[in-house]
Amino acid sequence: MRFAFAAATALTLSSSPVAGQATAPTYLATMMRAAPGHLFDLVELLRDRNRVYRKAGEAEPILLRHSQGDHWDVLVLATAGDLASYYSRERAARWAAAARRAGFDEAAYQRQADTWVSWREELLVTGPRSTDLQAAAAQAAFFHLEVFQALAGKRDSLLRQREMENDFLEKIGRTGNFIFQRVGGASWDLFTLGFYRDLAHYAEPSGRSVDDENAAAVAAGFQSRAHIGEYLRRFLASHHDTLGPIVR
Repeated sequence: MRFAFAAATALTLSSSPVAGQATAPTYLATMMRAAPGHLFDLVELLRDRNRVYRKAGEAEPILLRHSQGDHWDVLVLATAGDLASYYSRERAARWAAAARRAGFDEAAYQRQADTWVSWREELLVTGPRSTDLQAAAAQAAFFHLEVFQALAGKRDSLLRQREMENDFLEKIGRTGNFIFQRVGGASWDLFTLGFYRDLAHYAEPSGRSVDDENAAAVAAGFQSRAHIGEYLRRFLASHHDTLGPIVR
C-alpha cells in the first residue's frame, strides 16, 4: 500500500488556500512542550479528551510523543475537514453535546492544559485523506516527523523535492511519507510524516545494492543516492525532525 500523498499545487504564503489545497483535507497540528514534571499528566489529559471526538463522530487525533530530535513533547494531529465546518457554530454545538454525553468538562480541560503546557505551536495544513492517514497510523507504533521552512521563492522546489524523495523510497521498496502543506498558523511551510513498526524498522537498509539505489535516485530526478540530502538543503531556511512512539 502506498502512503505517499501530496497536494498537487504550490505552497501558500497566506492563510487562504490556493487552488487544489481548497479541496484537500485540512488538519490542525499542535505541538506542545509539557511543563517540567507533567509530561505524563499531559499525555493522559489528551488521551482522555479523545472520547469527546468519538462521541462527536469525528476521527480521534493522532498523538505523537517525542523521543529524540526536536524540542516539543507531544504533537496532536487532528482532522479538521474543511475549515468553514470546523469553526462553525454547528460543530461547536455538536462538540459541546458530545462532551456532555462523555462526561467531559471542556473548560476544566482548557484550564488544566494551560497549567501543564509551557509552550505550544499550531499549524493548519492540508494533507492526505483521513482514512489513509488513520490506516497507516493504526499499523505502526513509531514515527519520523520532519518539519521544514523553505527559503524565499523555494517553496515549490521544496515540495517537489519531498515528492521526488517519496518516489525514490518507493522505487527501492520503502514506504513513502505523508506530506502536509501549510495553510496558516506557525511559520513552517510543510512537514512530512512517516510510520514504522519501531526504531529498527526506520533504520533498516533497503536490501538493494548501491547501484540499484543510485539508479532509483536518478530515475526519481536526483543526481545520485548521495545527493538526495544535499539537494534538499538547497531549499531550506530551517529543518527539524523528531523520532518517537505513537500514543495509544
